Amino acid sequence: MVIASGNRSREAEMQAGRAATQDRIVETADRLFYERGYDHTSFADIADEVGLSRGNFYYHFKTKDDILTAVIAHRSRKTQQMLAAWADHAADPAGRIRQFIGMMTMNAARIRRHGCPVGTLCTELAKLEHPALPQASQLFTLFRQWLAQQFAQLGYASEADALAMHLLGRSQGIATLASAFNDEAYIQQEVAQLNQWLAQLPPPSGK
Repeated sequence: MVIASGNRSREAEMQAGRAATQDRIVETADRLFYERGYDHTSFADIADEVGLSRGNFYYHFKTKDDILTAVIAHRSRKTQQMLAAWADHAADPAGRIRQFIGMMTMNAARIRRHGCPVGTLCTELAKLEHPALPQASQLFTLFRQWLAQQFAQLGYASEADALAMHLLGRSQGIATLASAFNDEAYIQQEVAQLNQWLAQLPPPSGK
Protein backbone atom coordinates (compact mmCIF):
# COMPACT_ATOMS: atom_id res chain seq x y z
CA MET A 1 0.00 0.00 0.00
CA VAL A 2 2.86 2.38 0.81
CA ILE A 3 4.51 1.62 -2.53
CA ALA A 4 1.26 2.14 -4.44
CA SER A 5 0.67 5.42 -2.64
CA GLY A 6 4.20 6.56 -3.45
CA ASN A 7 3.72 5.68 -7.13
CA ARG A 8 0.49 7.68 -7.28
CA SER A 9 2.22 10.63 -5.63
CA ARG A 10 5.07 10.56 -8.14
CA GLU A 11 2.60 10.22 -11.02
CA ALA A 12 0.64 13.21 -9.74
CA GLU A 13 3.84 15.24 -9.48
CA MET A 14 4.82 14.30 -13.02
CA GLN A 15 1.38 15.26 -14.34
CA ALA A 16 1.51 18.57 -12.49
CA GLY A 17 4.98 19.23 -13.91
CA ARG A 18 3.83 18.39 -17.42
CA ALA A 19 0.79 20.69 -17.07
CA ALA A 20 3.00 23.51 -15.79
CA THR A 21 5.38 23.10 -18.75
CA GLN A 22 2.48 23.06 -21.20
CA ASP A 23 1.15 26.26 -19.62
CA ARG A 24 4.56 27.90 -20.08
CA ILE A 25 4.67 26.80 -23.72
CA VAL A 26 1.17 28.14 -24.42
CA GLU A 27 1.79 31.46 -22.66
CA THR A 28 5.08 31.89 -24.51
CA ALA A 29 3.50 30.96 -27.86
CA ASP A 30 0.64 33.36 -27.16
CA ARG A 31 3.10 36.22 -26.71
CA LEU A 32 5.23 35.30 -29.74
CA PHE A 33 2.22 34.82 -32.02
CA TYR A 34 1.11 38.32 -31.02
CA GLU A 35 4.51 40.00 -31.33
CA ARG A 36 5.86 38.17 -34.41
CA GLY A 37 2.79 36.58 -35.99
CA TYR A 38 1.78 32.93 -36.12
CA ASP A 39 3.43 32.22 -39.47
CA HIS A 40 6.74 33.82 -38.44
CA THR A 41 7.01 31.94 -35.14
CA SER A 42 8.66 28.52 -35.33
CA PHE A 43 8.77 25.56 -33.00
CA ALA A 44 12.40 26.45 -32.33
CA ASP A 45 11.49 30.03 -31.38
CA ILE A 46 9.01 28.83 -28.77
CA ALA A 47 11.28 26.04 -27.49
CA ASP A 48 14.22 28.46 -27.10
CA GLU A 49 12.08 30.96 -25.20
CA VAL A 50 10.76 28.26 -22.86
CA GLY A 51 14.17 26.62 -22.50
CA LEU A 52 13.24 23.17 -23.80
CA SER A 53 15.10 20.83 -26.11
CA ARG A 54 13.37 19.93 -29.34
CA GLY A 55 12.71 16.38 -28.08
CA ASN A 56 11.13 17.59 -24.85
CA PHE A 57 9.08 20.13 -26.76
CA TYR A 58 7.57 17.47 -29.05
CA TYR A 59 6.60 15.49 -25.97
CA HIS A 60 4.09 18.24 -25.16
CA PHE A 61 2.98 19.42 -28.63
CA LYS A 62 3.37 17.55 -31.92
CA THR A 63 2.56 20.39 -34.34
CA LYS A 64 2.39 24.17 -34.35
CA ASP A 65 -1.32 23.90 -35.13
CA ASP A 66 -1.74 22.02 -31.84
CA ILE A 67 -0.13 24.96 -30.08
CA LEU A 68 -2.36 27.39 -31.95
CA THR A 69 -5.45 25.50 -30.78
CA ALA A 70 -4.18 25.70 -27.21
CA VAL A 71 -3.37 29.41 -27.56
CA ILE A 72 -6.88 30.19 -28.82
CA ALA A 73 -8.38 28.24 -25.90
CA HIS A 74 -6.05 30.11 -23.53
CA ARG A 75 -7.12 33.46 -24.94
CA SER A 76 -10.77 32.46 -24.70
CA ARG A 77 -10.40 31.63 -21.00
CA LYS A 78 -8.58 34.89 -20.33
CA THR A 79 -11.23 36.87 -22.22
CA GLN A 80 -14.07 35.26 -20.27
CA GLN A 81 -12.25 35.96 -16.99
CA MET A 82 -11.73 39.58 -18.03
CA LEU A 83 -15.40 40.03 -18.95
CA ALA A 84 -16.43 38.56 -15.61
CA ALA A 85 -14.05 40.95 -13.82
CA TRP A 86 -15.51 43.92 -15.68
CA ALA A 87 -18.98 42.86 -14.59
CA ASP A 88 -17.77 42.76 -10.97
CA HIS A 89 -16.02 46.13 -11.14
CA ALA A 90 -18.87 48.12 -12.70
CA ALA A 91 -22.39 48.09 -11.29
CA ASP A 92 -24.14 49.41 -14.40
CA PRO A 93 -23.98 48.42 -18.10
CA ALA A 94 -22.61 51.80 -19.21
CA GLY A 95 -19.75 51.39 -16.76
CA ARG A 96 -19.06 47.91 -18.10
CA ILE A 97 -18.94 49.23 -21.66
CA ARG A 98 -16.49 51.89 -20.50
CA GLN A 99 -14.35 49.06 -19.13
CA PHE A 100 -14.16 47.64 -22.66
CA ILE A 101 -13.29 51.04 -24.11
CA GLY A 102 -10.68 51.61 -21.42
CA MET A 103 -8.95 48.34 -22.35
CA MET A 104 -7.39 50.20 -25.28
CA THR A 105 -5.85 52.76 -22.96
CA MET A 106 -4.52 50.09 -20.60
CA ASN A 107 -2.88 48.24 -23.50
CA ALA A 108 -1.97 51.31 -25.56
CA ALA A 109 1.78 50.62 -25.72
CA ARG A 110 1.33 47.04 -26.90
CA ILE A 111 -1.40 48.03 -29.37
CA ARG A 112 0.86 50.70 -30.83
CA ARG A 113 3.63 48.14 -31.37
CA HIS A 114 1.62 45.10 -32.45
CA GLY A 115 -2.03 46.02 -33.03
CA CYS A 116 -4.97 44.18 -31.48
CA PRO A 117 -4.07 40.59 -30.53
CA VAL A 118 -7.42 39.21 -31.70
CA GLY A 119 -7.60 41.29 -34.88
CA THR A 120 -4.04 40.56 -35.99
CA LEU A 121 -4.43 36.83 -35.39
CA CYS A 122 -7.73 36.62 -37.28
CA THR A 123 -6.35 38.67 -40.17
CA GLU A 124 -3.28 36.47 -40.46
CA LEU A 125 -5.24 33.23 -40.28
CA ALA A 126 -7.65 34.54 -42.93
CA LYS A 127 -4.74 35.29 -45.28
CA LEU A 128 -3.33 31.82 -44.65
CA GLU A 129 -6.79 30.27 -45.15
CA HIS A 130 -6.08 28.46 -41.91
CA PRO A 131 -8.79 26.07 -40.65
CA ALA A 132 -8.48 27.54 -37.13
CA LEU A 133 -9.91 30.90 -38.25
CA PRO A 134 -13.49 30.10 -37.07
CA GLN A 135 -12.16 29.25 -33.61
CA ALA A 136 -10.08 32.44 -33.47
CA SER A 137 -13.07 34.49 -34.62
CA GLN A 138 -15.00 33.21 -31.61
CA LEU A 139 -12.83 35.54 -29.52
CA PHE A 140 -14.56 38.45 -31.27
CA THR A 141 -17.90 36.73 -30.72
CA LEU A 142 -17.30 36.73 -26.96
CA PHE A 143 -16.86 40.50 -27.03
CA ARG A 144 -19.75 40.99 -29.46
CA GLN A 145 -22.23 39.04 -27.36
CA TRP A 146 -21.07 40.59 -24.10
CA LEU A 147 -21.29 44.14 -25.46
CA ALA A 148 -24.72 43.42 -26.96
CA GLN A 149 -25.90 42.30 -23.53
CA GLN A 150 -24.73 45.57 -22.01
CA PHE A 151 -26.44 47.69 -24.67
CA ALA A 152 -29.62 45.63 -24.26
CA GLN A 153 -29.55 46.32 -20.52
CA LEU A 154 -29.26 50.03 -21.34
CA GLY A 155 -32.56 49.72 -23.20
CA TYR A 156 -31.26 49.32 -26.75
CA ALA A 157 -32.56 45.76 -27.21
CA SER A 158 -33.40 46.11 -30.93
CA GLU A 159 -30.10 47.90 -31.66
CA ALA A 160 -27.86 46.05 -29.22
CA ASP A 161 -25.97 43.90 -31.72
CA ALA A 162 -25.51 46.78 -34.19
CA LEU A 163 -24.13 48.98 -31.41
CA ALA A 164 -21.83 46.19 -30.26
CA MET A 165 -20.51 45.70 -33.80
CA HIS A 166 -20.04 49.45 -34.23
CA LEU A 167 -17.95 49.63 -31.06
CA LEU A 168 -15.94 46.55 -32.03
CA GLY A 169 -15.32 48.02 -35.48
CA ARG A 170 -14.18 51.34 -34.02
CA SER A 171 -11.81 49.60 -31.64
CA GLN A 172 -10.28 47.56 -34.45
CA GLY A 173 -9.83 50.64 -36.62
CA ILE A 174 -8.17 52.48 -33.76
CA ALA A 175 -5.77 49.59 -33.10
CA THR A 176 -4.87 49.26 -36.79
CA LEU A 177 -4.18 52.97 -37.32
CA ALA A 178 -2.33 53.40 -34.02
CA SER A 179 -0.02 50.54 -35.00
CA ALA A 180 0.37 51.76 -38.59
CA PHE A 181 1.30 55.29 -37.51
CA ASN A 182 3.09 54.25 -34.31
CA ASP A 183 0.88 56.74 -32.47
CA GLU A 184 -0.11 56.01 -28.89
CA ALA A 185 -1.62 59.48 -28.43
CA TYR A 186 -4.14 58.62 -31.15
CA ILE A 187 -5.47 55.80 -28.97
CA GLN A 188 -6.01 58.18 -26.04
CA GLN A 189 -7.80 60.65 -28.32
CA GLU A 190 -10.11 58.03 -29.81
CA VAL A 191 -10.87 56.47 -26.43
CA ALA A 192 -12.03 59.88 -25.20
CA GLN A 193 -14.26 60.21 -28.25
CA LEU A 194 -15.74 56.75 -27.73
CA ASN A 195 -16.60 57.58 -24.12
CA GLN A 196 -18.25 60.77 -25.34
CA TRP A 197 -20.17 58.80 -27.99
CA LEU A 198 -21.42 56.41 -25.33
CA ALA A 199 -22.51 59.26 -23.05
CA GLN A 200 -24.38 60.99 -25.88
CA LEU A 201 -26.26 58.02 -27.31
CA PRO A 202 -29.83 59.08 -28.17
CA PRO A 203 -32.59 57.66 -25.97
CA PRO A 204 -33.59 54.09 -26.88
CA SER A 205 -36.46 53.69 -29.34
CA GLY A 206 -39.81 54.06 -27.63
CA LYS A 207 -38.49 56.10 -24.71
